[in-house]
Amino acid sequence: MAMRGRAKGRRGATRIKLVRPRPVDAHVGARVRLRRTMLGMSQEKLAQALGLTFQQVQKYERGTNRVGSSRLYELSKILDVPIQFFFDEMPAEIAATARGGNGGFAEAAADYQPDTLAKRETLELVRAYYRIKSPRVRKKVFDLAKTLGRGEEA
Repeated sequence: MAMRGRAKGRRGATRIKLVRPRPVDAHVGARVRLRRTMLGMSQEKLAQALGLTFQQVQKYERGTNRVGSSRLYELSKILDVPIQFFFDEMPAEIAATARGGNGGFAEAAADYQPDTLAKRETLELVRAYYRIKSPRVRKKVFDLAKTLGRGEEA
């Protein structure tokens, strides 16, 4: 996703330039989406709790808008997670660019791929798995998934 920013041209004319989300912002947004989805909360409901529009929540989740520190604190309370949750599982190369290493954000932005755990399919699978009441049946489903996964790798 690209967001629009305004920049002045040489003669003072305003032109629009596209800016990629920074990898850290994309990661934090993906973690917001992961937790919201795990709770079964809609974007509308989260937006209402924050006093925002659902479009603003979408922008946070995509990383196109940065989440400020006070908003991050609100999100941690609403989503019932510690603030560190939003930075957990951050790939080392993204964390390194956030500290100013490896040439800055521009290089990492092109290579950033969202975490597999943040995909809707994964979240729906986990939710369905935990809706299985019987621990024995749940274990069999787990073993089946592991077996099928090994078959794909061969």
